[in-house]
Amino acid sequence: MLKPKQMSRVLLVGHKDVLEQTIEVLHSLHGLHIEEYEDDGYFNIGKPLPGAEQDSKELLKLRSISSFLGIGEPYHRPVDAKQLSSGLEEKLEALDSTVSDKLRRKSDIEANLKDVETKTHDIKPFSGISIDFDLCSGYDSLQVFSGSIKKGVDIETDLKKITSEYQLFASNTGVILLFVPVRYGDDVSSLLNECEFAETKIPEISGVPDVLISELKSRHDSLTADLGSLSVEIDSIKSQEEEFILSSEELLAIETQKKEAPLFFATSEHAFVIDGWIPDDEFTAMKSRVSEATRDRVHIALREEAADEVAADDTNIPIEYDNPKIVKPFEAVMNLYARPKYHEIDPTTFVFIAFPLFYGLILGDIGYALILLGISLYGRSKLHGEGWNSLFTVLIYCNISTLFFGILYAEFLGFPLAGLNGHPGLIPGWDTTFLFYGLGGEHITYPIHRTHLVTTLLVVTLIIGVIHINTGFILGFRNVLAKHGMKAAVLEKGGWMILQLGIFLLLFGMMDIVPGMLPGAVIFVLAVGMLIAGEGGTAIIEIPSILSNILSYSRLLAVGLSSIGIAKAINIMSEMMWSSGGVFIIVAVLIFILGHTINTALSVIAPGLHALRLQYVEFFTKFYDGGGRIYDPFGYNRTYTEE
Repeated sequence: MLKPKQMSRVLLVGHKDVLEQTIEVLHSLHGLHIEEYEDDGYFNIGKPLPGAEQDSKELLKLRSISSFLGIGEPYHRPVDAKQLSSGLEEKLEALDSTVSDKLRRKSDIEANLKDVETKTHDIKPFSGISIDFDLCSGYDSLQVFSGSIKKGVDIETDLKKITSEYQLFASNTGVILLFVPVRYGDDVSSLLNECEFAETKIPEISGVPDVLISELKSRHDSLTADLGSLSVEIDSIKSQEEEFILSSEELLAIETQKKEAPLFFATSEHAFVIDGWIPDDEFTAMKSRVSEATRDRVHIALREEAADEVAADDTNIPIEYDNPKIVKPFEAVMNLYARPKYHEIDPTTFVFIAFPLFYGLILGDIGYALILLGISLYGRSKLHGEGWNSLFTVLIYCNISTLFFGILYAEFLGFPLAGLNGHPGLIPGWDTTFLFYGLGGEHITYPIHRTHLVTTLLVVTLIIGVIHINTGFILGFRNVLAKHGMKAAVLEKGGWMILQLGIFLLLFGMMDIVPGMLPGAVIFVLAVGMLIAGEGGTAIIEIPSILSNILSYSRLLAVGLSSIGIAKAINIMSEMMWSSGGVFIIVAVLIFILGHTINTALSVIAPGLHALRLQYVEFFTKFYDGGGRIYDPFGYNRTYTEE
């Protein structure tokens, strides 16, 4: 559970006559991580099996159809693969022909719509001008000006000073068309420049603007209707063929994967060699199944030299997690950081414990917990796939923890459930019970009122930080012990734990909790010497980081208090509006719903990010390197087909 699955490197050597049977068995077992063969001059890279090119083309065609139809919703009733493969090529050709026709029609309609919209855009500035565009160009004796001028300018007064021989047309949009004899062109151009003239190009089209705009609008409406009708036809094809497309795409992907598998093998004229990794507990089953399918014509053996390779360098070994089902969703959290190396401790279990604990400790509200639990359960039931399932399961764990702390704090959407100091809670007759005194004379009560126990809870969060960080050092001690021996483990990891002891003894000595500061100083100096011996002089620079790491756990309190503050502010504003009566009651309801909706979203992001940071930055850096290769076994996780 705390280590990745143990892997063995295996070689499969056999005659090419049984290559297809071997591939079939390995694919169905879905356990062998195949190492790609690199040409070394002794063997050749294998060639795809017959039919690979055709399957690949059909798969590409099917994916293109799927993309055009917008197939995206998961379909979960698997169909029989053999039955599906019968007549697949003919049905795919017919579907491709139908879809191609729809695609051409859609492209034509969209191109025509684009043309109509472009022409409408060009003509619209001239709406209201009753002159055919054909009459706006092609003159030798007239110069035509087309464009807009500064608003409020009466151009005709100044124009008449230049010439009375002109024709001026104004559109509804402020664009003008001005016709003047060529001999007055320069003077008119200067006048227009003074009026901040901006030229507008005259469309190269025949017709009066308003008539053209009306015709184009009718054309646009007709094309839009055609496009809508075509969309209905496409949706009909999608609903009818979704099962076939999804299952066929999966079937072709599987067949292509099988037939292209030899590209990863080493081959000679008559033989093939497959090199790969398999979990130790699956080796016997693989050997038995392959031998049975090929009648013992494939030799399967463990590579003995791989043991030395593993001991010397574990970076090349593919990593498969080995966690119980309840912990598995947190592998997604690990993958965001990095998979463990082969000889490292897998910290997924520790994340499974600490991440929901920190999340719940921060949020701790019954109302938000129930809302987010409902969203998580609904999301997991509707959105399928390994990623979504892991995400929503992690959220479910986190909000179960939030519900527990919400009961401990007795908070519901920022409202206290129990009364305190004469102020009633949401539950009539339930008052806070005093238990004992905490730090600074604070009253430890049930329910715990976080806003009245800041000092005590701050110290609690720091103690949690010390425990969490030193758990990391203990794990780091084990890793260094396994790799470099006891001396290195004691100096590198033990030194940090002893350093913390020295720091705490110094602090307790300053507060007269322990007699004098000398013991703490001696232990501190000893720890510094151990760290320098183990990690070198750079360890001195890193000493302050241990304090900042511990103090970072104060965010478990600070972020939670900020969430309470936002919730209380929303509640106070809602109460003020509600007490005003009338229309303000509606405002109060809107503030309450919108405010808590936003705070619910923040309640996912803030606790999640800060809980994640405490894992990645404060915890992992004490023991974890990561960087393991992803275990990618040869095979396929079927969803839409079954054998």
